[in-house]
Amino acid sequence: MQLVADVGGIPGKDCNGFCKYCYFRKVKEIKSFGCAHCLPNKIGCERCSKGISETQGAFKSPFEVMNEVQTALMMNMRRGDISAYISGGGDISCYPYLETLTANLNQFSIPSILGYTCGKGISDSDMATRLINNGVNEVSFTVFSSDPKLRREWVKDKHPEEALEACKIFCENIKLTGAAVIIPGVNDGDVLRETCNTLEEWGAKGMLLMRFGNTFNEGLILGNEPILKGIESQPVEEFAELVRQINSEYKFRVSGTPLCDPETGGPFAIAKDENEIFLQFIKPITGEATLITSKIAEPFISKIFNKLEANSVNVVAVEKEIACLITKEDLEKLDLSEIKQAVIIPGRAFVHQLDAERILSADGLERIVGRGPDTLSVDGELSIDMTDENVIERELEQFNDLVDAINFFGMRLL
Repeated sequence: MQLVADVGGIPGKDCNGFCKYCYFRKVKEIKSFGCAHCLPNKIGCERCSKGISETQGAFKSPFEVMNEVQTALMMNMRRGDISAYISGGGDISCYPYLETLTANLNQFSIPSILGYTCGKGISDSDMATRLINNGVNEVSFTVFSSDPKLRREWVKDKHPEEALEACKIFCENIKLTGAAVIIPGVNDGDVLRETCNTLEEWGAKGMLLMRFGNTFNEGLILGNEPILKGIESQPVEEFAELVRQINSEYKFRVSGTPLCDPETGGPFAIAKDENEIFLQFIKPITGEATLITSKIAEPFISKIFNKLEANSVNVVAVEKEIACLITKEDLEKLDLSEIKQAVIIPGRAFVHQLDAERILSADGLERIVGRGPDTLSVDGELSIDMTDENVIERELEQFNDLVDAINFFGMRLL
């Protein structure tokens, strides 16, 4: 079992400065979007204001982090092997007490996993050896490129050679998964393959490719679009094909976000024809409803419900490509003539219930608005450590939760 050791930190402040492509760059004042966690009659809470911009607070003291870990440990003492997943809002390699924290965890025989880091806080590559000696056994390292010049320019790394040497030490001794936000014309093509060649030579266990988003519809909902002027994001299907190509060319595991994981078939592995047999484990649908989802997810979800012969359910896509980043602006653009009386929106959508009901009933038909599960599949960021069986099992569980929502909020057919 993993315990989260949240060290805090603010993007741009506690990471030695923004990367040029950072999602949080150019963010100024954050408005409250509204979400499932808000009070019923109040739009705005910590999750949909400060939470989404990860500006809750600066780095915590190691004593505060250890107290939180010990509290979680006491609540989970009978749950087998335990490790600590160290994460934060800044870059955890910049956390000034990282070595102290990992040493303290090691005293409790708790191994550490370093969540995503660009390595910008590493000015001495020997830090990697010390962290390994402190019980760090896994790290996710956003390398971007194995070219120090590109790291210096795009990651804003002041010591790119030391960071890359630390990456090599991690690769040679523990499980390291590399990562790269793919900027068209910058770190794709031959540059990407050189990076993968280097990581494979060093002994990396995997590589996560992340598609760069630069517009509101691609997920920039914090008023900071475009992050990079003059750069167009790679089309989604073209990006997915890149992931498949890289996966076929290298021995280590490769997956992508938002698409795809060639090894598990995710996301939406149960939509594949060869996995149709698993759809028999989805509950009967007895309700009638419209499902609102993202532009990327809609074809997969529609295919699944078509195979289930669920004529009482239709799937409508907004222009937003990521379902959990849907906002009220996305709902306002929908054609309400396509929306049934019962509507299911994504569980994590940044829309308050009051806004959702008002917008979706604007044509005079009072609609019932429910929320589905938080996710319906497993993103490549997580599935890279999963088997195809794991992904299918998770998807069946999530789709059964969705059917429960349809049957509860939808008009009864029986």
